[in-house]
Amino acid sequence: MRAVVVVPSTAPKVKTDAIQYYGAELVTVAPTMSARLAATEELAARHGYVLIPPFDDRSVIAGQGTIGLEIAADCPQADLVLVPVSGGGLISGIAAAVRACCPRAAVVGVEPELAADARDSFRRGERVAWPAADVQRTIADALRVEQVGVLPFAHLRALVTDIVTVTEDEMRAAVRLLALQARLVAEPGGAAAVAAWLFHARELPSASTAVAVLSGGNIDPELLARILATD
Repeated sequence: MRAVVVVPSTAPKVKTDAIQYYGAELVTVAPTMSARLAATEELAARHGYVLIPPFDDRSVIAGQGTIGLEIAADCPQADLVLVPVSGGGLISGIAAAVRACCPRAAVVGVEPELAADARDSFRRGERVAWPAADVQRTIADALRVEQVGVLPFAHLRALVTDIVTVTEDEMRAAVRLLALQARLVAEPGGAAAVAAWLFHARELPSASTAVAVLSGGNIDPELLARILATD
């Protein structure tokens, strides 16, 4: 089936190469959410494409919720689940499933401190947008979203206990530990939840069994090499 994928011009080459390798058409736009929305809406209107949003969509949220079902099935004793937050779809689905299956479990979101719009939104009780130029500063390219979606924000308010932030160096350290000790390749955004458990345990709800969702392994090989070479 024909697929067209709209990505920011700052997307890592390892991700854009994979999109093209699997046969999708790649469309690059300015690194802002408004540019991505405008491009996808224009393409859908011109060609009749079916639009698949990245996070602000009930079906996408439900699909990502299957991760929460797996956590509940494989680790029913879990009382803390840490999830990286970008646009909020992933944590929305996981929180809905985990809280339904394990009502006593706390679900906590994790963001880079350089792109903490979801944390600010959560604490203010209303959606807060960060400038696109600000969120571009983080090494965690998967988490460079200026504002959580409308549906995800409703899930955050109803089902999530808190949102904490991690530093750039903490994410690098988590990537390095996962590679060297767990033999798992993670991109910085994917390792954010592990970074929160490693470095911010005092900020998290007390837990006897914690689960950190490792949500992405598309890291540039040169970046991974540099991180692994750092003491």
